[in-house]
Amino acid sequence: MSLLAFSKYQTIKTSWPDEGKVILASFNEREVIVYQAFRPTIADAAVADQRFGGGGYSLTRMSWVKPNFLWMMYRADWCRREVHQARVLAITIRRAFFDELLRSAVRSSFGDPYSDRVVWKHAIKTSDVRLQWDPDHHLKGAKLTRRAVQLGLRGETLRRFAEEECVAIEDITPFVHAQRDRDLSQLEVPTERVYPVVDKTARVALAMPLA
Repeated sequence: MSLLAFSKYQTIKTSWPDEGKVILASFNEREVIVYQAFRPTIADAAVADQRFGGGGYSLTRMSWVKPNFLWMMYRADWCRREVHQARVLAITIRRAFFDELLRSAVRSSFGDPYSDRVVWKHAIKTSDVRLQWDPDHHLKGAKLTRRAVQLGLRGETLRRFAEEECVAIEDITPFVHAQRDRDLSQLEVPTERVYPVVDKTARVALAMPLA
């Protein structure tokens, strides 16, 4: 059974914080959905195989995943952009693996929790997981004070993601096309909640408050 469920945007947004570092995601006790946009050949192969590797997919470059649907829509412009972002996939992964990614993440830019640039550069070189907190955006494009997370995967971690940790891969491009020009009062989005980051190591890695 698919983890994906949908809510009216105007209703669900009232449950989201207006500011701060927030991981919005669809999840249950076992699984989490992340999103990626690909060109058609990669998307078709991934859906058919229920894993990544076909259609020109590369394991030698960093691949970014986003748990927040609307952040994915902002980056892909609701599938209006280049052909390599023409198709959006909802990828259900094991929650234990997602939590592992959070613990292993290293920020792309120098700053908290790192105070020593040399230590940070070493962490960047040795970690398979890159972290970015970017300004979330209003549907009309304006920046919000809330931050959205995206995670870059490479190396063995990317291989595990592509070949072992995916529970389901769904092409939601038709849903994206159906929603992108809807009036806000009718717009539907995946039902997302604030993801609870309770592990201290993960909160430090994400530069989130410990208390």
